[in-house]
Amino acid sequence: MTASAWDRHSAIRPSCKGWLNLHMNLLLILGFCATAQAAPHLLCEVTYAGQTHVLKAQPVSDPYTVEAVDIGGRFFFKMVMIGSASQVDYIKLYAYLNQEPRPLIVQEVKYLPPFRKTTQPYLLTGQQHVYADPIERELIYKCWLGGVQP
Repeated sequence: MTASAWDRHSAIRPSCKGWLNLHMNLLLILGFCATAQAAPHLLCEVTYAGQTHVLKAQPVSDPYTVEAVDIGGRFFFKMVMIGSASQVDYIKLYAYLNQEPRPLIVQEVKYLPPFRKTTQPYLLTGQQHVYADPIERELIYKCWLGGVQP
């Protein structure tokens, strides 16, 4: 690529490039999940303090085997999808505030069937904002569900 062509393509500001790369990677992951896996899968994008984590869940039979993921040392996020490769019985999402002596649950959301039957992931939750702590720290997440067989 010549220098002038490179200059034309670098018109995106550096702060936007990170956002663009993150969402392009997410689209690639979603596309891969839709084509490579027939089983249901849940993908969540969880953001705290400007750092985004992409988390994935598969169906399990025991919700107590699923561990919460540390998000920035301030929150924990847990995704539980109960079911099998052929169906989803329910989905629960949990957000915890990391505090002493133990984490405090600040949000629990339950999604029940019927779920949209499509191999293409679709936005299940919308964008959620959870506030916790005395100074109202913000956790933002949104989740996509895919691979639910027709």
